[in-house]
Amino acid sequence: MLVLLPPSETKRAGGTGRSLSLEDLRFPSLTDARRALADDVVALSEDADAAIAALKLGPKQHGEVDTNRELWQSPTLPALDRYTGVLFDALDAASLSPGARAFAGEHLVIHAALFGPVGALDPIPAYRLSHDSRVPGRPLKRHWRSAVEQTLAAETGLVLDLRSEAYVALGPAPEGTHFLRVLTESPGGVRRALNHFNKKAKGEFTRALIESETNFTTTDQLLDWASDVGIRIERQPDSTDLALLV
Repeated sequence: MLVLLPPSETKRAGGTGRSLSLEDLRFPSLTDARRALADDVVALSEDADAAIAALKLGPKQHGEVDTNRELWQSPTLPALDRYTGVLFDALDAASLSPGARAFAGEHLVIHAALFGPVGALDPIPAYRLSHDSRVPGRPLKRHWRSAVEQTLAAETGLVLDLRSEAYVALGPAPEGTHFLRVLTESPGGVRRALNHFNKKAKGEFTRALIESETNFTTTDQLLDWASDVGIRIERQPDSTDLALLV
């Protein structure tokens, strides 16, 4: 089983690990693409005004340029601990048991705009780059889409895609992947997609999945487990999509 998460704009600063080594990251087929983009982002940071425009930084975010300039030298944290924000706060990685963290390291992948998909425990530095950032001469969709698509296509087993559509565009998951949509249902039975609060639901669902420490191999197994623990997930008609109802 593989679970794909989006990243977060907000990240913890600092770190306890050694500086970035691309060889420590999952999916080594992406190493060259990672190095080329990281070098371009560092080079961009030498021109603060250009970097601020490319990264769409507000006045209180200008320090992110310095963060990118130190990309190769700054300390690292496991990706699962690096990201903050609604989804990752709900997942609350710091309180996971050692067994659950190990399970996350094997089955959870976070799709970073800078590094492509990385394992949950892969050591990464703080950085600033979003799916819609404009790195001169290197459009992110063109840079990542084919490489990430080929990399994910090599994965076998059940794949759950919890990414936003913006990150799916940077590398579609294999055919047969279950894209998870978060829906709410009114008393009259009308369903609608959640916006901001879908991140919290995805974080809580991911935590429950990690804590189960179960490598589900079929959709039926996943749905049976969800029903047993009080999580409402349904297949969507004429689609491999799943709906998480909250």
